[in-house]
This record gives sequence, C-alpha cells and structure tokens, in this order.
Amino acid sequence: MSRIDESKPFMPLKIAVLAVSDTRALAEDRSGQTLVDRIEGAGHKVAARTILRDERTEIAAQLRSWCADPEIDVILSTGGTGLTGRDVTVEAHRDVYEKEIEAFGTVFTIVSMKKIGTSAVQSRACGGVANGTYLFALPGSTGACKDAWDEILQWQFDYRHRPCNFVEILPRLDEHLRRK
Repeated sequence: MSRIDESKPFMPLKIAVLAVSDTRALAEDRSGQTLVDRIEGAGHKVAARTILRDERTEIAAQLRSWCADPEIDVILSTGGTGLTGRDVTVEAHRDVYEKEIEAFGTVFTIVSMKKIGTSAVQSRACGGVANGTYLFALPGSTGACKDAWDEILQWQFDYRHRPCNFVEILPRLDEHLRRK
C-alpha cells in the first residue's frame, strides 16, 4: 500500500480551491474550508480560493485561468458533481482537460463505497490534467472531501510517496507543449 520514503524531501504544492454552489457564500463553504485545512495541514500552500455558481462556462473559465497561472500546480473543486440539472462541474472540468485521469473516479468510488455503500454511484468525481496542472472535481459534502484527501490525494501529492505519485511527474505534464 502507501508508504513514505523519509529520505526524500517534502515538496509543497500550490493548490487552488474552487467551491461550486448556487446557495452558499465563501464564508459558509465548509467543504472548501475542509480542503484548505487539509492542504495547509499537509504543508502545501493554498494559492487561490473562490466560490462560483453552478454555471458551466464560468467554472470552465476559472479552471482555464488557474491552469494558465504558473503559481498553481493543482486545482481542487468541490460541489456540482451530482446528477441534478444544475450539477455541471464535471462537464466544465471535461471542457478543460487535455487528459482525464479515469482511475481517480474509480478509486474515489471504491473509497466512498466503504463509507456510504451503494450511494457512491451518485458521485461523478473526476480528475484530469490541463496545461501542466492537475484538476480534481470532488463532491460538495465535507465527508467526500475528507475521503478524497485522506485516502487518495494526500498520498499522491506527497513526493515521498512510493511506489509513485503525481508530484514526480508534474514537471513533465506539459512536455508536449515544449516539443518542437
């Protein structure tokens, strides 16, 4: 399973947090705050944070803007991954992705099944890469954010994690843009 190689240095990432909600303001964003607390607790930096309504074009525009920012390595969004008509975060993410990380949704479902049983089928959590930036869309519940971070992301965002992690390949995510 997961193991940390203590002989390697910790490499902090710069992570942006986007909450998607038609009903909450930033001050009431418990899921986003849960992620912020975990990001900072792990030694990473919160590079940006905002909240947007469930509007696909606005979400995609914010994701693209953050992907273009060299001060952001990872974007975590929370909310809008369900099945209702206003849940458009997944579609906005996929509008931006160059590559989807299909296994993230699968692993998240496995983690969720242990906690909430078959209700896990209602989540469309997803992950991808665009412009050298990792993007992950998480459900809007604090429990789902905790599960995603504690069971998956904290390990993949730690350079010392073995056998492999997202950090070690971060410099190569946009190599296709540099090739001539």
